[in-house]
Amino acid sequence: MRHILHNVYSYLTRCVFIFIGDITLNENRMLIGYARVSTDEQTLDVQLDYLLKAGCSLVFREKVSGAERDRPELNKLLKKVRRGDVVIVHRLDRLARSTKHLLEITEYLQHKKAGFRSLSEPWADTTSPAGRMILTVFAGIAEFERAQIRERTAAGREHARARGVHMGRPAKLMPSEAVLACRMVTDDGMPVAEVAARFGIHKATLYRILTRRQAMKSTDKSLNKIEKISQTYKCQLYE
Repeated sequence: MRHILHNVYSYLTRCVFIFIGDITLNENRMLIGYARVSTDEQTLDVQLDYLLKAGCSLVFREKVSGAERDRPELNKLLKKVRRGDVVIVHRLDRLARSTKHLLEITEYLQHKKAGFRSLSEPWADTTSPAGRMILTVFAGIAEFERAQIRERTAAGREHARARGVHMGRPAKLMPSEAVLACRMVTDDGMPVAEVAARFGIHKATLYRILTRRQAMKSTDKSLNKIEKISQTYKCQLYE
């Protein structure tokens, strides 16, 4: 338990730096809205009205249910956002499927030096000190839960191995999580091992995801970075 708390403290310290770090809200910033409506709903009008009144000059409109893993418009938004921009949603449940998903998105935006704000949940606002601190605390709690899960999982695996049980591959990332993980590596230059740890996967799994994306989009110049990363770290795959 002591080492778990130590790891959480270290993670929380990093989060404080990330969430309270420099977010440049300059004159050229763009307010980008994201609206999502389930297939059984009829219109996005209410969300769009709130987002436009909040000053959004660009709104990405998603027509998928909350359970849908692949959200093409959200992926486009994350690719579009630049330093100083602020992503705005009407409600948090329009953006993320879970607390874990929300923290992954907000952390990605922070690495891009962009902000995030929910109109219906004033505390979810990384452009304000109070909002950043609340999200930092949530991130620390989530990391504590992940650390406990990892510890229990490791103990379970050791017990299973002792009984001769074969352990299968770890669960794969969901499509939107895979996109975030790849962009943290290719766009933000984060180490593969660090990104893999944040998503709870082995770094070899992340290399396979990076390589697969390169094969699928070999004509995309931005994916040339993947080849360089794969070559640089190739010898580490079987450590």
